[in-house]
Amino acid sequence: MSRFRRLAVLWAALSLTACAASLGAPRPYPLAEDGWTPAVAELRSVGLGLPGGAVLAPGVRFAGGLNILATPTSPLHSLSDLKLTGDGGFVTVSDVGDLVRGDIRLDAHGRLIGLDHFRTRRLTLADGRPISDKSDGDAEGLALTASGDLLVSFERRHRIWNYGPLNALTDRPTPMRAPDFPFTENDGMEGLAAGPNGWRVGGEAGGVWDCTPARCTVVAPPPATPIPDSEYRITGIDRDPSGNGWFVVQRRYRAPIDVRAHVRRMAADGTLGPVLIELKLPGTTDNFEGIAAERRNGATRLYILSDDNFNPAQRTLMLAFDVR
Repeated sequence: MSRFRRLAVLWAALSLTACAASLGAPRPYPLAEDGWTPAVAELRSVGLGLPGGAVLAPGVRFAGGLNILATPTSPLHSLSDLKLTGDGGFVTVSDVGDLVRGDIRLDAHGRLIGLDHFRTRRLTLADGRPISDKSDGDAEGLALTASGDLLVSFERRHRIWNYGPLNALTDRPTPMRAPDFPFTENDGMEGLAAGPNGWRVGGEAGGVWDCTPARCTVVAPPPATPIPDSEYRITGIDRDPSGNGWFVVQRRYRAPIDVRAHVRRMAADGTLGPVLIELKLPGTTDNFEGIAAERRNGATRLYILSDDNFNPAQRTLMLAFDVR
């Protein structure tokens, strides 16, 4: 989100307290494949930072973290959502219209230690042309349907498009059903996740909808007064792999540098449960907008991803947690 470019350099200085050793660049793959272009980044391990920052509920365990560092012109910036592909990989999207894939590397204890095989491709417009305008390419949400189709939600020009199977993407996306609600330009469909019969949509300033190809049904109506940046707003949704509701990541920002994140469960009726993970200064925190969940070794593994807005005072972080 562009408003976070106002963050002070002090935020970056405090964030550096969480940095550990560099892990170097991901292992390269030599050739592009099916329209994807290889990308390179440096990785640095991160912890949860200074005491007094992260607060984890009972049963929640930190399982590793990475800072993704790329050149200023790399597409590996401003990443806005995160989903797992079921084969050890992930997919994310940027708010300038780039799609990014990669592979997750874990150690023998299941801790996140690396990301490999970064590759990117430009999203396209309905007529097949690559997106070139920020107002067309402000992608904020991702969902992978049960049939394997990739759905992307956009703001500014609010819409949900279906790009087809992730391994055989089409350059002529199909419009999908989206909530009939007058989202403001920069407060749109930030949360998107596949559901049992369609997809769930979360509005950044409030509101939750369940959609099918036929209609969208209001689950939690948008509040009369939109939720401001200074309060917790939903920025990412993924379905609980048990099928019992969803997980959400929320963000709060109060000038000049108080940025926080919450991870919570969401029930079928849109009700939010207790805070499972809280991230704030002086610990590791940033503009978290993506969340992905899977079942692993008897626990639910959660990954959350931050959007750096191409801002050198922010970071692209992927953190892993296990919830029992």
